Amino acid sequence: MSLKNYGVLKGKPVDSMMGRGQNSHYQVLIKDDEEGIQYRIAINIKSQSYPSEVLYFVGEDFHSEDITKLPDLEFGFTPIKNNNPDIGLDYIRGNLFDPGKMIPLPADVEGPDNDLNEKIQYYIKQAIDKKAIIYAFGERWGPEQNKPDKYFGFLPGNGIHDIHMNQGNVGRWKNDNGIWQDGGILIHFEQEKRWVAIFLAFQSQSWCTDEKGNAIKTVEECSHKNVNNQ
Repeated sequence: MSLKNYGVLKGKPVDSMMGRGQNSHYQVLIKDDEEGIQYRIAINIKSQSYPSEVLYFVGEDFHSEDITKLPDLEFGFTPIKNNNPDIGLDYIRGNLFDPGKMIPLPADVEGPDNDLNEKIQYYIKQAIDKKAIIYAFGERWGPEQNKPDKYFGFLPGNGIHDIHMNQGNVGRWKNDNGIWQDGGILIHFEQEKRWVAIFLAFQSQSWCTDEKGNAIKTVEECSHKNVNNQ
């Protein structure tokens, strides 16, 4: 199995909302500049599996062959079919970043700049202020006819989630496994000619996977800390 509707959403962020509660997501309101359609990006900031802290990595000045085609995409959602590596993300096969540099962060704790809510907020606020373009990789939902968005109220409800690694899952999330279908956020600050990349993963996911994205080693045997040494 794999994600049913994987792709990339291109648009400009216009609002955001920090995540709260047990099933926490950081929410971003996105607008398609060409069609005027609104979308919501739901970014996991807390794992439902133990441990709850989500692994986080940010590339402040990101460079990759994977981003060269993104500016040519139309605004809105672009499906990525057949595990297309030309556009799709794969944390393990794509050599996007060093997984060993990922750090676990709590969703929301007291104090400044010490949780995932605040880390993501820092970059999304910059993106809103500077009218940057966001590319969100994950699974599409909607449009949900006659059902307004539960956070920002636009109609119809519409958006993208699973903004994290989508392979190496076990248990009830195993059916989401696949290759070249990982989630992530890429922010293009056009005036600065700079890209920022945000990558997220759960500590319960194995970093050694087969060609269907299923774990071939346990998390203890192959975590983000030792994947490059396998």
